[in-house]
Amino acid sequence: MSTTRKTRRTKTGAARTRRAPSDAPYDPVTTFDAMTAKSRPTFNARTPAQARSWQTRTRKALAEYLGFLDTPRVDPDPRILAGPVDRGSYVRYKIALRTMPHAHVPLYLLIPKRASRQPLPAILALHGHGYGVKDIVGLWEDGSERLQPDGYHGDFGCALAEHGFVVAAPEIASFGERFHKYPNPEQFRMTPTCHGGGAYAIMMGGSLAGMRVLENQRILDYLATRREVNMDRIGAMGISGGGMNTFFTTAIDTRIKACVISGYFCEWRKSILDIFHCTCNYVPGLYKLGELSDLSALIAPRPCLVEHGMKDDIFPFAEVQRTVEKARRAWVTLGARENLQTDYFQGRHRINGEVAYRFLSEHLSQ
Repeated sequence: MSTTRKTRRTKTGAARTRRAPSDAPYDPVTTFDAMTAKSRPTFNARTPAQARSWQTRTRKALAEYLGFLDTPRVDPDPRILAGPVDRGSYVRYKIALRTMPHAHVPLYLLIPKRASRQPLPAILALHGHGYGVKDIVGLWEDGSERLQPDGYHGDFGCALAEHGFVVAAPEIASFGERFHKYPNPEQFRMTPTCHGGGAYAIMMGGSLAGMRVLENQRILDYLATRREVNMDRIGAMGISGGGMNTFFTTAIDTRIKACVISGYFCEWRKSILDIFHCTCNYVPGLYKLGELSDLSALIAPRPCLVEHGMKDDIFPFAEVQRTVEKARRAWVTLGARENLQTDYFQGRHRINGEVAYRFLSEHLSQ
C-alpha cells in the first residue's frame, strides 16, 4: 500500500518528499471519535438528589432531540378493525388509533379473559425489524393464524397475554402496513422499510424514534381509558428495534414501571456506530447527551431487565456486558442496584423470554 507524501522545495530548489504520519486521520469516524472523546457528557451523579436533578434536565433535552414529542394531542378516535378472535386464555382485537393529526396506528390488543373480573397489568409490546406487528401476535405475513411461536420474535406478545397481561402491540412506524412503498426499490438497491421515514424525519430535525415514542405515549393515554387495564402497573418489552423503542419510551415516560430490553442494550459507538444498522436507529445530536449507558439512568431506579443472546452478532455480547456494568452506577446511586438485571442466554439475536416473563410478573404484580 502506498504512503501519502507531501512535496516541498529545498533551499537549492530541488523537490523533496516528506512522509505523512502513518496514523493520519483520514477516516471521518476517527475525527469524530477525537471530537467526542472529551466533550461527551457522562452520568456522574453521586447522590440520589443529584441523580434526580440530572434526570429532570436530561429527560427534557432528550425529548427535544428525539423530536415530535411536542405534537398536540388529538382525539384517538379508536375503531375496531377486527376481532374478537378467541385465542384460548385471551382474545385479540385489531383497532386503528389516531396518534397525530395525520397519523393512524394499527394496534393489536390482547386481553386475557380474566380481565372481565378485575383490571390487569398491561405491557406495551414493541416488535423489531421484519414483517411487522403480526409477527408478535400469532399471525403469519398473510394474516393467517399461527399457533406455535416462530421467528426471532418468538410470538412474545402472545406469551405475555398468556402470562396474564393486557398486551398493546402497535404496528411501528415504517413497518408492516406502515412502510413507505418506493417505486422500483430493487433497481435502486433501497431497503423498503425504515429508511424513507427515518431519513425524512432527520431532514425535519427530528427522528423516527421520536415519532415512535410519541405514538407509544398516545397508546398509553388510550390504555388509561380501558377498564381492563390497571395503569399503576404498566410495562414495556421489545426486541432489536423494538428494544430501542422500549429504551427511549421508558426513558421519556415514567408511567412505565418496568421494562425488558432485548437485543439492543449496547453503547452506540460499539453497535450502531460500528456495525451497519438501519436509518431508524439514529437521532440527530443524541451524543451531546451521552452514551447509552449514561442515558439509561433515565430508566433508573425502575426495574429493567437486559435480555441478550451470547451469539448476537449485531450488538456484540461482550460490549453489552460492559455497557450494563457502566449503566449500573445509576441504579446503585438511586439505591436500587437489584433492579437492573440481566438474562444472558445461549443464542443469537432473538427473544428468549424465560426470565423476562417472570421478571415482569414479579415487578408488575399487585
